Amino acid sequence: MEEYYDARAPEYDDWYLGRGLFAGRDRPGWKRELARLVEVIASLPPTRTLDVACGTGFLTRHLRGAVVGLDQSARMLAQARRQAPHATFVLGDALALPFPNDSFGRVFSGHFCGHLNQPERERFLVEARSVAAELVVVDASRAHVDVDEEMSQRTLNDGSRWEVYKRYLTGAGLAEELGGGRVLHEGRWFVVVGSPA
Repeated sequence: MEEYYDARAPEYDDWYLGRGLFAGRDRPGWKRELARLVEVIASLPPTRTLDVACGTGFLTRHLRGAVVGLDQSARMLAQARRQAPHATFVLGDALALPFPNDSFGRVFSGHFCGHLNQPERERFLVEARSVAAELVVVDASRAHVDVDEEMSQRTLNDGSRWEVYKRYLTGAGLAEELGGGRVLHEGRWFVVVGSPA
């Protein structure tokens, strides 16, 4: 998966913005719900936040307070530095966070947990809980698909094809995975859950 996201870095935001290979996709209500997602993220109280698997910084830029973005892809971080110049960025492994305990007020993660199998999810939660008292997770909603998980076929602009493990979540299901929490948004395309330690 690391190679895939490194290759996808320059075109990743096309998915959010409906450009390139995503221009012809029928996604009713996508723009409105994306705007709502941004509102939810921007309304989180400012605190020292670690954005795990921050990618291009598309969501990172809406977090308030002191923000550190972490990603395993140098190419993703190059994009993120341009989009979220207020943040600090670190190349690192989300399943072995390179920070001392209680370094942050919040761990935020967008579209990461949905790519993790159960042992990886458990490891991520241990890591996240060690560095912050709060966890906010954004991922793909189960409402727009008829499967809970799949091996998703992805094609990049260069024609390369990739297979990526992907899960789709309900608000209640994600809250349960996180060990409890509050559903901050649940729509056709996105789900957001905030979970205190």
